[in-house]
Amino acid sequence: MRAGLVGYSSSEEDEEEEGGGKSQGGGARGPPVASSGRPRLPAPVGLPGDPDPEEAVSDDSARHGGRVRGFPHERGNWATHVYLPYVAQEEFLELLELLVSRARTYVPSVAAMEEFHLSLSQCVVLRYHWIDPFVRSLRERLAGFHRFFCVADQVKVYTNQNKTRTFIGLEVSAGHFQLLELVSEVDRVLEEFDLPTFYKDPSFHISLAWCVGDLSGKLEGQCLRELQDIVDEFEDSALLLRFQWEQIRCKSGNKYFSFPLR
Repeated sequence: MRAGLVGYSSSEEDEEEEGGGKSQGGGARGPPVASSGRPRLPAPVGLPGDPDPEEAVSDDSARHGGRVRGFPHERGNWATHVYLPYVAQEEFLELLELLVSRARTYVPSVAAMEEFHLSLSQCVVLRYHWIDPFVRSLRERLAGFHRFFCVADQVKVYTNQNKTRTFIGLEVSAGHFQLLELVSEVDRVLEEFDLPTFYKDPSFHISLAWCVGDLSGKLEGQCLRELQDIVDEFEDSALLLRFQWEQIRCKSGNKYFSFPLR
């Protein structure tokens, strides 16, 4: 089985989503076009919240567990990601421990994720002065959605776009329709700001573990079959891996915005 492709950003959370292979490129485009068709005026430099020059982010991968930034850090650019957050239950963490332990017999450097989510967007670059209108547009488009369930019980191996990291995830096997509806609305907001939309044929999933480099060849085949057996044989896995989504979240830099589902 060929590893899926995922599009992650520079941070540990935002870099981990998988699904397709579009380039990021959001920060290199011109200002978004307003609904009237006129381009928005660029904001002046030095707005509150813009990082000072001395606050520039280090791109030294040795300081970030070997992770490589998906796009260069630029002053005033905020890595932005829309996703469904999941707070892990004790039983889920027990299953995770079993999976990571088995995966380490094939790739010793595999590490468990510390937070869990299901992506509804790629990680894109948003200018600081676009954050508030971006969030307002998201809130308007997502206001009518209700809570729903999906099942994620198929183990799959993914890599990020530049093949610098490999991930083990649980792919969604039921609930695609609701997820695609959400992605459609998020995509419309991204298009308003001339940002890359989500993958055309996404592999919705929750990432469980990761390692540096493209080690998909070692994790697929026999390892993948053993990991799937662990999931299938885990007590009450059918109930455990049925996820109820109650809110959507947007992370932009160090800012978090929540959109409760009805």
